[in-house]
Amino acid sequence: MPLPRDANGQASVELVALMPLVGLVVLALWQAVLVGQAVWSSAGAARAAARAQAVGRDPLAAARGAVPGTLRAGIRVSAAGAGVRVHVPVPLAFTNTRLTTIEARAALPPQR
Repeated sequence: MPLPRDANGQASVELVALMPLVGLVVLALWQAVLVGQAVWSSAGAARAAARAQAVGRDPLAAARGAVPGTLRAGIRVSAAGAGVRVHVPVPLAFTNTRLTTIEARAALPPQR
């Protein structure tokens, strides 16, 4: 009966072969976290901008104050009838480019 060949290096070869796949999975998960953060933050920013507009304050400043610093740079706020529309950019993972923009809306009646 033949003896099995020595397989000391097999695990190392398999690890090296799987490293690019592991890197892609990590990158995809990080991008999903960034998208989730932008969606969550855009809703909060829209509510903050609507509250600010309802009491006569600057909705853009309120929206910028409601999002984390990484999302603050490209935020846009526009009036939408009695409410506001907030556009929050989603950054591409590990770069300064924008992947897409998330839009959220909120409305409150004017407060006196």
